[in-house]
Amino acid sequence: MTMALALAGCGAGDRAGERDGTKQAPRVAEMGADGGGRPSAFARCATCHQTAPGRNGVGPSLAGVYGAPAGHEATYAYSKALRHSGLVWDAETLDAYLADPRGVVPGTKMAFAGVRSAEERAAIVAYLQTL
Repeated sequence: MTMALALAGCGAGDRAGERDGTKQAPRVAEMGADGGGRPSAFARCATCHQTAPGRNGVGPSLAGVYGAPAGHEATYAYSKALRHSGLVWDAETLDAYLADPRGVVPGTKMAFAGVRSAEERAAIVAYLQTL
């Protein structure tokens, strides 16, 4: 039950209001921060990911992810697809993956539909560079 609740939060956060047109992408300057320089856009990531080294949640720790090869966290059981993807997490790769995880790595375990806003993805990638 806990796993289902955690995964339920992973996919819907960016999609609210799309059907009725009420959702507007916030400007980076308006997104604010929720402590430690984290952009508010990172809240949907924090549902499944930790930022402390070696502390995994439903997903792997994101500490040291920027510049690392996909599947680098030794204590997390990645999908075979991600482990063998050959990706290195730089700004371009992270942006593409955050926009469409299953499109970039078919077979990934990441149960997340993606972040549509380019500004929100940029804020998340900038934050990941600091971890």
